Amino acid sequence: MIPVILFAYDRPGHLRRTLDCLRENRVPLIRAFSDGAKTPDREPAVSEVRDILRSVDWCEMVLCEKDTNLGLGRSVLTGLTEVLSRHEAAIIFEDDHVCVPGTYDYLCAALEHYRDDDRVMSVTGWTHPLITPEDITDRPYFDGRAECWVWGTWAGAWRGMDVDAETLMGQCRDRGIDIYKYGADLVDMAQAEREQNIWAVRLLYAHILKKKLCLRPPWSMVENIGMDPAATNTRTDSWLKNPPLRPCPPVPEQWPEPAEHPDCADLWRRQCGARPPLLRRLYRSARRMASNIFSDFTR
Repeated sequence: MIPVILFAYDRPGHLRRTLDCLRENRVPLIRAFSDGAKTPDREPAVSEVRDILRSVDWCEMVLCEKDTNLGLGRSVLTGLTEVLSRHEAAIIFEDDHVCVPGTYDYLCAALEHYRDDDRVMSVTGWTHPLITPEDITDRPYFDGRAECWVWGTWAGAWRGMDVDAETLMGQCRDRGIDIYKYGADLVDMAQAEREQNIWAVRLLYAHILKKKLCLRPPWSMVENIGMDPAATNTRTDSWLKNPPLRPCPPVPEQWPEPAEHPDCADLWRRQCGARPPLLRRLYRSARRMASNIFSDFTR
């Protein structure tokens, strides 16, 4: 049985929609992590979220309620490490992710098929027309850039995620791997990881460093409904918003051989920016060094 790991904070309306789709997908086991309130004014919303999670009676629910606020990054990193120490694989949702019927079965089938193939590090239910190669029809494809919106992985692939994104990015440089290959946004996110308490960029750079692949569906089964004014890490005008979701693609009778589609990196650079000019990179590096020095000095 592959569990869904669900991370929740303070948006009960979004959470209800996420749980509705998980119920519709007949998910048998949820390992939920409820983060503590960051400020006193968020305590009522956190309490409502926990009441909703406690009321789930249509599947096995294992709920972990945090006394303090870890924030998204630390919550995800610690939660995944805990669950994947007990389970061989897992599928990860956040409380603002929804999916179409069939998504859970599709991702479980992918995790089962590729579980012993070390070329594949993750699977996902999310993609977008702007980063999907034109020749993709109804079969999944492989991308060298991973995904953090409704995705799955294995315990073995998750090992090593205690290394921060800047370190992984530096290791890419040392090995001659272009850190801008899949978009300039990754470099910016890696540099902001600690300050903004985000986590997914280290997963992406781990894929790039290890030259591993992420399986993507031919069209998206998933949407992030949290791109609203209350969101912490997404914008309301983001290009990442999908058109209306289509029904789940057919589960392949024969899964594709792991090989990255040759168009993926170029599509990401078109959407997320290519390598900036040298002077701009030097300016960013100088600002980052100054910020780190000031941070260390004021601790």
